[in-house]
Amino acid sequence: MSMEHLLPWDIERESFRIIGEELKERGICFPKEIRSVMYRVIHTTADFEYADTMTFTEEAVEKGKQALAGGAHIVTDTNMARAGINRRALEALGGELHCFMAEPDVAEEARRRQITRASVSMERAAKINAPLIFAIGNAPTALFSLDRLIRRGFRPALIIAVPVGFVNVVSAKEQILLSGVPAIVNRGRKGGSNVAAAICNALLYELYQR
Repeated sequence: MSMEHLLPWDIERESFRIIGEELKERGICFPKEIRSVMYRVIHTTADFEYADTMTFTEEAVEKGKQALAGGAHIVTDTNMARAGINRRALEALGGELHCFMAEPDVAEEARRRQITRASVSMERAAKINAPLIFAIGNAPTALFSLDRLIRRGFRPALIIAVPVGFVNVVSAKEQILLSGVPAIVNRGRKGGSNVAAAICNALLYELYQR
């Protein structure tokens, strides 16, 4: 079998073409407003099941893009997700990336309070004086913490809730869908830091020309 030699941007374009063809074969046509997010998630995972499980609250994509255009900061629950987000695009729009999970004082506070570092990280992030988008791909406790903060009046610009796993993952995602804030949620067990980053990049690339 011969290998086709393509440049990186040609590989992505060809991948998206193939995704489009396979979606058409499956009888799936995404609304325009969510198409870029769905294509990039499927491109990242090679998993078409996301077409059935990815859930968007009303105008979530548009509200996320509006927040990014206004200089929103993105908070992740893993350094892997932070590394996967296009920093240049975000900074060009006036935003910043944050992940507090590896901070020593976060770990110390989590030990003292007997809660997870993810919970402490969300509390710390909520104090940032900027519109905030949360990209959660690993820790369901981050979502529970955000839900508690929302009940106290905190209003994120967008929550991307796609943690992967078996314990508390499904219920945490469902809680975010009920929270009343703009959200992009993958229902069920699937997700991950790569999916969270892919969604962020899909929103960023709608606003920033690479």
